Amino acid sequence: MATGSGHQGSEASQPGVLVAAADCSSAASRAARQTGGQVLSVSTQNQGGQTVCVVTVLVPGKGNQRPRKQTVTIKP
Repeated sequence: MATGSGHQGSEASQPGVLVAAADCSSAASRAARQTGGQVLSVSTQNQGGQTVCVVTVLVPGKGNQRPRKQTVTIKP
């Protein structure tokens, strides 16, 4: 009863997602360090037959500017 229909589809692919997240954890840390921001999300994509990590970072604004989102693509 606790799982909704939206969760059932993701459970089948969850082991692959966990492995990808583990591979991308260092990439996410590197992206945050390079941009000086906070990691918002990490996902994997297949580009040209290779898996890459897509990291979205919230970068602080300069002066009175608002923070901005920056997306960085890194090979794990």
